[in-house]
Amino acid sequence: MNEELLQRAYSKFDAVNEQDPNQINVDGASRPKELVFAERLTEEVLSLDPDASLPLLLAARCQHICRWEVPRNSQPMGRVGYLKWREGLKHHHAAKAGEILEDIDCPDAIIERVKSLNLKKDLQTDPECQTLEDALCIVFLKYQFDDLIESTDEEKMIRIVQKTWEKMSKRGQQAALSLDYSMEAQQILDKALA
Repeated sequence: MNEELLQRAYSKFDAVNEQDPNQINVDGASRPKELVFAERLTEEVLSLDPDASLPLLLAARCQHICRWEVPRNSQPMGRVGYLKWREGLKHHHAAKAGEILEDIDCPDAIIERVKSLNLKKDLQTDPECQTLEDALCIVFLKYQFDDLIESTDEEKMIRIVQKTWEKMSKRGQQAALSLDYSMEAQQILDKALA
């Protein structure tokens, strides 16, 4: 039952994320950005917790669902606008995920749990929420770190890494330390953690 539900949900989530107009290059092929992100986040959650629960796996797969529907310029530039945008995104993702899960007759308790994880409720006290946060940070460090370094000054990059590190558990930090970094990324990481 759980495996069948998981696969049906993945299929629906992936079909929606395939509509992302933003494309990224993966191994020489152009692919929808949020579909790739969902696959990578699922992979990192399973790497951190091979016995991840059904709601955690579902939350990973839909964490950024339809992200392109709420562009960054929907809120003013600057920190306050950025934080409002991020908060609005969490609710957008949770609502979209809930609709899709309802459409496939997912039990209400699972839907509510997935939405709670999407909203990152109880981050400090919920181990599954922390696993999801760790996986999000690892996806950033593994796949987005180098691109951000190219467009961001070093001092700001160091602060970004420090904030990322603070959000992670010890387990997440250990997983992040085991990644292979470019020379530039390793230097930023070393300075941030010094």
